[in-house]
Amino acid sequence: MADSAARRVRPTPQQLAAAQAKTIPDVLGPNLRVLFCGINPGLWSAAIGKHFANPGNRFWPALHASGFTPRLLGPWQQEELLDLGLGLSNVASRASARADELGPEELRIGGAILAAKVAEYRPRWVAILGIGAYRTAFGRKDATIGPQPVKIADSRLWVLPNPSGLNAHWTAATLAAEFAKLRAAADEG
Repeated sequence: MADSAARRVRPTPQQLAAAQAKTIPDVLGPNLRVLFCGINPGLWSAAIGKHFANPGNRFWPALHASGFTPRLLGPWQQEELLDLGLGLSNVASRASARADELGPEELRIGGAILAAKVAEYRPRWVAILGIGAYRTAFGRKDATIGPQPVKIADSRLWVLPNPSGLNAHWTAATLAAEFAKLRAAADEG
């Protein structure tokens, strides 16, 4: 299915309700430049089984505007990221309507599971998309957006703003600028 046609796929209210607590598969492979990790799947993503699928989510446009992708991709093309050395995962695997529905313990457990994935796949960079989730999951209460002084396994770590449309503090342009800083670091090695 072409991505333009996929954008017209709109889960029904029943499908969204049924997506509560579902999980979606990671997009992972060896030798990744960057593994992007959302907080957890939203209901729209869980209903269709694709990462960052809600049309209000700005992940895909920020990824393209920052230079990570040569053209604007969408959730139905997520597997193409592997050819670009990029992957997708989440801190917590359970879908919810809002990330604030996750408790601290769930985020800490998810952080430990993510750390094990990172140790296995060994991406050069891990990008956590959400400062609050990162602080809770990894016990780094004073963390800020940007590169972190710690690693996950042997992978360097960067925290990006949450691209959800609910995160109004960040515009499309400022999100893309933050993603571009990571891209520049990832391109250096």
